[in-house]
Amino acid sequence: MAQIKQKWGSIGLVFIIIVGILTGCGSTSEQTNGNGNNTAIDGNTSGEVQSQNSAFPITITDDSGQEITLEKEPESIISMQPSNTEIAYALGLGDKMIGVSDYCNYPVETADVEKVGGQDMNAEMILTLMPDVIFVTDYHHQNHDTILQQYKDAGIKVIVIGSESSFADVYETIELIGKATGTTAEAEKLVDDMKERLLTVEEKAKQVTQKKKVWVEVSPAPDIFTTGQGTFMHEMLESIQAENAAGNQEGWVKLTEEEIVQLNPDVIITTYGYYVDNPKDGVMARSGWGEVPAIKDGNVHDVDSDTVTRPGPRLIEGVEHLAKLIYPEIFE
Repeated sequence: MAQIKQKWGSIGLVFIIIVGILTGCGSTSEQTNGNGNNTAIDGNTSGEVQSQNSAFPITITDDSGQEITLEKEPESIISMQPSNTEIAYALGLGDKMIGVSDYCNYPVETADVEKVGGQDMNAEMILTLMPDVIFVTDYHHQNHDTILQQYKDAGIKVIVIGSESSFADVYETIELIGKATGTTAEAEKLVDDMKERLLTVEEKAKQVTQKKKVWVEVSPAPDIFTTGQGTFMHEMLESIQAENAAGNQEGWVKLTEEEIVQLNPDVIITTYGYYVDNPKDGVMARSGWGEVPAIKDGNVHDVDSDTVTRPGPRLIEGVEHLAKLIYPEIFE
């Protein structure tokens, strides 16, 4: 299943959520790190970026394999993917963002930016806005080639950002967007910060002497989906020395309640609190789950889905939060 970015409460849309996550928002000059400190990032005034501007024209290869030459640093940008929007803002490009997808919700400044569609783009509006660059997904590349060609014919640089399924993929995407926008120094700093924070978590996790088995739910009953190998959540659990209860599965899979109970998890993590009230109460009240260790000990926690599934800068926050929930005795 290929893309998860959107948020809907109905079970029929769970599949779209899962599709969006596997593929893959107002102005700010600060990037907030996971410790609550703000790091100034001003891509328009620093001497560093001025020197980067001299690198233009530049030719990049996007994730579809096409070579794109940018004659000058882009002054206006549209992003069709929430994760890429978050990356752009983290690189200090908020003042250049003139359009974002309907599902871009972070940072809060994205609420003031023109919404230009989702998987189905508002091509007329995009052509009216006429950005220098538009970041699209591999879904758009595969399904809306004619529309993308219209953008290209109009002089818009179309850059395809493919599916990410690992931290390494996200680092590459950050570097690609940085290179295309003249913010390579900012991109390098952002990637270095994420790597350092992840290494800190991994070093601390070496204190774990007995791994906990963790069951992850990305959609509630009756159609319960979880994350297996090849997902961010799986990589996160591994980095904190936790065992993914569905680690023998691949990608996004559906299991029955009977199958889940047999896995006997120590901790249960849900990611749908944004559309289901009191997800912990719902899990705790399930019939036949009383002997599951996570239920007996009350170790059921909901986390912000965007920080553990959206391939952007906040993934590191997701790792740090999961570590505190699963091993509070070590990470608190």
